[in-house]
Amino acid sequence: MKALLVERSAPRFAAARLSSGWHGQLAAQVGPLRLVEADPPTLPGARWRRVRPLLAGICGSDLATLGGRSSRWFEPLVSFPFVPGHEVVGVDEGGQRVVVQPILGCGPRGIDPPCAACAAGRTNRCGHLAAGHLQPGLQTGYCADTGGGWSEELVAHESQLHPVPAGLSDEAAVLVEPVACAVHGALCAPGGDDLTAVVVGAGTLGLGVVAALARYRPDVSCILAVAKHPHQQRLATELGASVVTEPDSLRRAVRRRTGSWMLPGGQLTGGAELVVDCVGTAASLADALAVVAPGGTVALVGMAGRVGVDLTGLWQREVRLQGAYAYGPEPLAGDRHSFELAFELVGAAGLERLVSARYPLGRYAEAVAHAGSGARGSVKVVFDPRRRRPEGTI
Repeated sequence: MKALLVERSAPRFAAARLSSGWHGQLAAQVGPLRLVEADPPTLPGARWRRVRPLLAGICGSDLATLGGRSSRWFEPLVSFPFVPGHEVVGVDEGGQRVVVQPILGCGPRGIDPPCAACAAGRTNRCGHLAAGHLQPGLQTGYCADTGGGWSEELVAHESQLHPVPAGLSDEAAVLVEPVACAVHGALCAPGGDDLTAVVVGAGTLGLGVVAALARYRPDVSCILAVAKHPHQQRLATELGASVVTEPDSLRRAVRRRTGSWMLPGGQLTGGAELVVDCVGTAASLADALAVVAPGGTVALVGMAGRVGVDLTGLWQREVRLQGAYAYGPEPLAGDRHSFELAFELVGAAGLERLVSARYPLGRYAEAVAHAGSGARGSVKVVFDPRRRRPEGTI
């Protein structure tokens, strides 16, 4: 089968890191990713199924890995060589369309009894991601044993497979996994009354958070979205943002909304009760901390890695910094699972419109560069492993 493979190669990771800042396509070409002919992965056990990907997304964590920018935190939780791709809609052995829930917790790893987190349905907090009968891998797409969506076949444990409703398109279904992450980010902070929420970033995660806040947080009366590009600003408005602002105008927009004073240096006396950072850079986290209200919550949904940020305000204003990784039961939604809510949301909000370009595996360098550009009018770029012709966009 054809597959895109990432091998452990310090020179290739270094070359990708050096070139990614100025030429994304070259970074993909000289980096650790290459197209190969490979044997399909072996089924690890009786409860495992073969899945043929129909569409597989390219996300920010994939781009960070391929660009040599991932945190070393992940080194014990990844096994090489691996096939990337954890945002997957495919067809199982019985012909059923399925979405893969990629976390490789206790169930897929054959650990019985499971850890307390997995037993409670919170596989995102599993502590056994390097144990059991699988090689290390926090998710499908980072494990040498399972394969990933950037190929013509992967294997998945039956507990990871969610049937796709007949009326849901492939373009909507491939967004279920990232939208589940967005739902979790929108619902992870405490509830309240007449809250203002700021969403920093308007990629797939940010727009998903806007849509989730609009649908599942009636206690949020104003959603203020930060979006750089015109197409992102339009989508944020369509998906429920009350106010859309460019990054440079964020503090002024929050000051107007909350009636805060702006002190010398741009510091606000008040702010928004909830700020969701969907970017994960030092600049975005600094912005989030600058506009959160005293006693408020900053939810970190974007993968931050190592950043340098002044945390004095976090301490002095008793701000809560909340990580939001993956998905699980959501107390603010009656303990419904993020994946269930995501299936509902992608259909209700018409989120398939976020899929703006798809590529065959052979054009991986162009696809990765497109996904990393943040412009060209696109939000989600996906691979279509079935495609052979050179069309890039849909």
